[in-house]
Order: sequence, then C-alpha cells, then structure tokens
Amino acid sequence: MKKKEKHSVAIIIWNKNRDKVLLVQRPLDDDSLPGHWGFPAASKKDLNDKWELYSHKAAETKLGVKVKIIKLLGEDTVDRGKFILRLRDYEVEIIDGEPSVHQPIKGVTQYIKMEYTDDLRRIIESAKNKSLCTRIFLNSIGVDYKNPKRHKIKDS
Repeated sequence: MKKKEKHSVAIIIWNKNRDKVLLVQRPLDDDSLPGHWGFPAASKKDLNDKWELYSHKAAETKLGVKVKIIKLLGEDTVDRGKFILRLRDYEVEIIDGEPSVHQPIKGVTQYIKMEYTDDLRRIIESAKNKSLCTRIFLNSIGVDYKNPKRHKIKDS
C-alpha cells in the first residue's frame, strides 16, 4: 500500500545584510520535531494548489507578515512513518510587517521563539533529526548537515 503524501512549504528570510537568517522554534509538544529550530512552514491543504500560495500563507499565519518570493531553494522528501513529506524551501523577502511568533490563528502550529542568527548549529541538529526545511537550506548554502565543515552562515 502506497503511503499518503503530505506537501509543505518553508520560507527562508534573511536580514538586510544577508548574514543572518530567521529561525523559529517549534513547540515542545509538537508531534514531529518538538523544540527543534527551523523555518516557518505551512502545509498544503489541496495537493493541486500552487506551492507558492503556501509561502505567503506561512508568512501570514506564522509570522504576521506579507512577503514576496525571491526564489525556490530546493525540494526534498522524507518518510515520516505514517506519510511521506514532500517539502519545498522558498527564499522570501518581507514587504509588509514585522515578524513575530504566537499569531492569533487557531489550528496552526504556533512557534515559541524566533530569532535572526548566523549560527547553524541548531539547524544542523534539526537536519540530523529529519527536518527537511533545514536540510534544504543547508544544502543551498553548501553545508553538509551530516559532516558540517562550518557552523556559521559565512566563514569568518
């Protein structure tokens, strides 16, 4: 029997200098990655919907901002036991609002913290625990999560 597929989108937001990236921490009671750091994400409700729609949805429902899409960073899949997760990372730019967590929207994962950072150690750990959004991002900046040669976004 073929496993059900779930499709999701994560958004990558850089600071103005492009030397730090916005990370969010998942809730401690999260089903799949409790307490892990990663990127804001949204799941597609209808697999026929356009992926890009959910980049905007992730920004609005998870951070309270409006964004424009810069580019697709990559796509990957992982077996999550009950389903196969297919996820895409999009680099986006904030065009309206200031990001914050704890949005007043019921029924979506509410992150417990957020911060801009250049330290990759937290997301390397998440990538090792099957976090696709972090794996795709790390690959896009040339970092192998299995054997990282650096732990900062840019080499010093």
